[in-house]
Amino acid sequence: MTQSRPRIIPEATVARLAVYLRVLAGLADGGRTHVSSGELASAAGVNPAGLRKDLSHLGPCGVRGVGYSVAGLRGRLTEVLGGEQPRACVLVGIGRLGSALADYSGFASRGFEFVGLLDADPRRVGERVGGLSVRPVDDLETVVADSQASIGVITTPADVAQSVCDRLVAAGVRSILNFAPVALSVPAGVDVRKVDLSVELQVLAFLDQQRDGAGQLPTAAGGAR
Repeated sequence: MTQSRPRIIPEATVARLAVYLRVLAGLADGGRTHVSSGELASAAGVNPAGLRKDLSHLGPCGVRGVGYSVAGLRGRLTEVLGGEQPRACVLVGIGRLGSALADYSGFASRGFEFVGLLDADPRRVGERVGGLSVRPVDDLETVVADSQASIGVITTPADVAQSVCDRLVAAGVRSILNFAPVALSVPAGVDVRKVDLSVELQVLAFLDQQRDGAGQLPTAAGGAR
């Protein structure tokens, strides 16, 4: 008997599933036991049809006229997204952003635990952030080996982000979340997610301009009108 192949879920859908999981966690905290597709879609910022299409990747998980079990759907999403097993993370770059991320308690509730904080500035070494002592960046390989960290978070300046990435990869990290304003080059088998806050703000500025009626795209000189 042949094993069925694992279900392939598009990356964009995975991102939305993570949003649904966050919404469900809030509903559970508020004591909700069931939620309709319309309510869940509205809270997640998608349309109900899109929500149902996304959730179809999970198999049957709702009841017509009743909606979704908050606990049941939350558990299924957690299983699919790999949140059942805690993920050890190391964070390199303890500036303002890095410190804020390391001190945020919400990651632990989603199964992500910072097990190492590192910085190149000797003035930061030894500081306590989020319950951990900051270690010198020279200890990166040791921290990864000792903690078996599977995820690296980079919040360093752009000019050193690639070298930090290379060291994380060489140490065995295969998933990297990059906040540095630079594109990282990684070998096959390593996943990188880039978070560029300036780009997100620029998109919001464009949308805000459009809302005000001033977002007219320029036409080429002499082009048709």
